[in-house]
Amino acid sequence: MRAVVIHGPRDIRVEDRPDPVLRTPADAIVRVVAACVCGSDLWPYRGVRPTTQPHPIGHEFVGVVEAVGDDVATVSVGDFVVAPWAVSCGVCPQCRNGVQVACDRRASWGGLDDRGFAVDGGQGERVRVPMADGTLVPVSGVTEPGEPLLKSLLTLSDVMGTGHHAALAARVGPGRSVVVVGDGAVGLCGVLAARRLGAERIVAMSRHEDRSEIARRFGATDVVAERGKAAAGAVRELLGGVLADSVLECVGTSESMDQALRCVRPGGSLGFVGVPAGGAELPIGVLFSKNISVGGGAAPTRAYLPELLDDVLAGTIEPGLVFDAVMPLEDAARAYAAMDERRSVKVMLRPAEVES
Repeated sequence: MRAVVIHGPRDIRVEDRPDPVLRTPADAIVRVVAACVCGSDLWPYRGVRPTTQPHPIGHEFVGVVEAVGDDVATVSVGDFVVAPWAVSCGVCPQCRNGVQVACDRRASWGGLDDRGFAVDGGQGERVRVPMADGTLVPVSGVTEPGEPLLKSLLTLSDVMGTGHHAALAARVGPGRSVVVVGDGAVGLCGVLAARRLGAERIVAMSRHEDRSEIARRFGATDVVAERGKAAAGAVRELLGGVLADSVLECVGTSESMDQALRCVRPGGSLGFVGVPAGGAELPIGVLFSKNISVGGGAAPTRAYLPELLDDVLAGTIEPGLVFDAVMPLEDAARAYAAMDERRSVKVMLRPAEVES
């Protein structure tokens, strides 16, 4: 099969790799219909996170189940499934508590990297999914989704659930004012999540008109282009002299965290989901003096998938609008470059056998 392999900074190649096989009775093999490049994939691409040796990459995909192990009970051959970014057993205490990203059983199952991704890589033609019953979510009644639905289903593997996690951590709800720091796919989905949860005022921070337009379509009432102290001043002016009730940090840098904290009112809440790029720290003194509540972290997207899937299928939300480019899997290097250079918000990759 063909799969994307990262060799080092800005060195993405599409190579021949062995087809995955069932290794345990709990495995499933999924033929990938669509995958995508994540903002967190750009950290090793840029060299921020070191690549010690070439390895497959990618953790967001949807596809069709081609084979299942003898112990798999909740998915069947032929099912169209969404694969959350982290595998999970579904039965340990962490999974039962909705924190599947901290699944107790991941370490005892082979074929995972240090973040819990399947090492076969999501950006390929086929993927072995360990602990399939706890991980994969079948999409009832869907076999060959059209491109708009396919895009929205693909967001449920990561970015839509991650934006939702940030909103929940920031205590977004009816009547709340919200600021979203970050105009990548996660930040834009955070805007959509805030609207879905009933926020009254949603300020998206963006300097790019194409991303600002998506933010507005997702429910942003205002867009702020300023940064740092100036951004906080603009928020205060928009909100009638006060800062935001809830702030979503969706980048992962020290600068984005500083900006997020500047925009939270005393007694407000911060939800952070940006994968840390190094240097992003929380100033305890500021949190203490302003009584700011902080939550977030790696998003348990598997926990949110059922409710978000219902809304996607009902047409209530269309998070797939974050995909502004579709490329063949063979053009993965071009997809990475487009996102790295901010020429694309998010790129969907299609294996050749299913490319439309």
